[in-house]
Amino acid sequence: MKKHFYILILFFYISTMMGQLALRKAEIHFRDLAYTEAAKEYEEYLSKEKNPKAEILLNAAEANYYIGNTGAAMRWYEKAFAKQSTLFNEEQFNRYILAVRGEERYKEADALLWQHFAGNDAVLKTLTLQKQHLDSLNKLPKKYKLDNLAINTDKADFGVSFYGKKVVYASAKDTVRDGAKTYSWNAQPYLSLYVAERNADGSFGKEKEFLKNAQTDYHNAAAAFSPDLKRLFVSVNNVSKSKRLQNDKAGTNNVQIVYGTVAGEQLTKKALASFNSPDYSTGQPAVSADGNWLFFVSDMPGGFGGTDIYVAPLYSDGKIGKPLNLGNIINTKGNEMFPFATATALYFSSDGHYGLGGLDVFVSKMNGDAFTSPQNSTGEIFGLPKNLGKPINSNRDDFAYVTSTDGKYTYLSSNRAGGKGDDDIYMVVPNDEAPCIKTIKGTVANSNGNSPISAALITATDADGATIKTVQSGADGLYEITLPCDGLAVITVTKPDFTTEKKPVDNNPLKLDFQLKAFTDFVVKDKENVEMIDINPIYFDFDQYYITPRAAKELDKVVYVMEHFPNVVIKIESHTDSRGKDDYNLRLSDDRAKSTYSYIISKGIDPKRIESVKGYGETQLLNKCGNGADCTEEEHQLNRRSNFIIVKK
Repeated sequence: MKKHFYILILFFYISTMMGQLALRKAEIHFRDLAYTEAAKEYEEYLSKEKNPKAEILLNAAEANYYIGNTGAAMRWYEKAFAKQSTLFNEEQFNRYILAVRGEERYKEADALLWQHFAGNDAVLKTLTLQKQHLDSLNKLPKKYKLDNLAINTDKADFGVSFYGKKVVYASAKDTVRDGAKTYSWNAQPYLSLYVAERNADGSFGKEKEFLKNAQTDYHNAAAAFSPDLKRLFVSVNNVSKSKRLQNDKAGTNNVQIVYGTVAGEQLTKKALASFNSPDYSTGQPAVSADGNWLFFVSDMPGGFGGTDIYVAPLYSDGKIGKPLNLGNIINTKGNEMFPFATATALYFSSDGHYGLGGLDVFVSKMNGDAFTSPQNSTGEIFGLPKNLGKPINSNRDDFAYVTSTDGKYTYLSSNRAGGKGDDDIYMVVPNDEAPCIKTIKGTVANSNGNSPISAALITATDADGATIKTVQSGADGLYEITLPCDGLAVITVTKPDFTTEKKPVDNNPLKLDFQLKAFTDFVVKDKENVEMIDINPIYFDFDQYYITPRAAKELDKVVYVMEHFPNVVIKIESHTDSRGKDDYNLRLSDDRAKSTYSYIISKGIDPKRIESVKGYGETQLLNKCGNGADCTEEEHQLNRRSNFIIVKK
């Protein structure tokens, strides 16, 4: 028996030692950014440890996230968050959300996100607007589909740049030169740049390595060209003069931008961007349509999150000016990457804006006229970034969106399910099988005078109440909304300080006009400037508090306001005249207030929108008709009133 007991102790001792060995290996690999090996060792350790520390669970989640294993990442993030949520910084919490989205558990991700930003109205407003836009896109017919290009391999292939009638892209398809090891992060070969012919159908052919002297023996990616194709900007690993990796003080190798002049098969006048640093990365360059600006990505100090998008002027002498962060309309606490600028819009990928999971492609309308100097290059010139929706985006990483100047060729990179390997290059092509769509037009006007109402929000919803699409009316009150032929239920028109109006959509409507009533048409103010719903006096039978038909007619006006102004919150006050005993009048007024409350909520009004219900008896008379005063019936009637005071609108 003792022998078996000692064997059992020895077994547990060996098991514990093996677990600790796995943990040490995992921590070393994690420190060295060798996430593939780290994830394996963490799994080995956690399979045996019954009560692991939250820090270890979080590292296991991070390692799996970085190699794209969102299932395992989500599992360990959940456990770490449940154990110690305060351990997460903003970037780690964002990756937790992305892992949940990566598993397409969108409701869970939204619940976590909205809870995390509770009280931050500015962030929640942006997230809500972006969610509404994405929800509406997902209800529309898919105009495009994606073709996986034949040049893709089982390794990483991504990042198309237009080079005249050719294209340049990055790939890890070949073994790294000189017998160098694979990249420890994902155990793949390092990236090289390739140039290929772009065929008429958009496919690539005759690819070969591009400008060998512009490339290092390590990562080379994200080429960008000036409009005249004479200047090249490219991302490479930070290397020393001896062409070996040059790490920062923490042992991390960062990325830098190299640029120069293309001369045949060589890159001449090679230089490093002045804002490069061994202590942070700068990369993924993109040149503006006019050739005057260089967009790039960096995690340099002073940014908003992981990686931000910056812009710097390009001068005619070949120099690059001082960079400027694009600001918090574009950049978030997450990662913004792979910018691509047309004359009117900035396309980029982000995991910080509201999306489907991983990196999603967004577009921000850009006021090119205002983009004249670095000092003018932030804030108001960028519109709210909008998600391009499916099929451009998926629950995985979607990035490096580019389109030719003539609009004929559009490419996207993604590691979505169904690809050939890691990252693949896809061509975006029209979807010839798009379902039927129709356009509804109409006007939005003020019912008082029929003047047009601009900037009204027109929202189409399906039978389940889900948003399909939203548009705004123009300065002339006109709107136009394109929708699927089937599945429509209601179009709702809203604008602050106007009624909310709804109309059902039948099978063949081509024109729907709306007339909105102004909030001021329903409001009256007392002597103290307090807003109340404007109704005639509510009469009750003597010594009674039930609702008469005459009273119901007036209360229906209150119901109408509550129905057509969904944000309005009121409080109900009921008053009597001075005739009768004080305490009796107090009880009677309270009963009448409660009776009006019951009537209003019986019409479907949410009780939460009625802040308070109270009777004041004869304690707040409007005149001198107190107890024993000689007053006319009309003077007493002035005190018998019910007020519906607006406390929120």
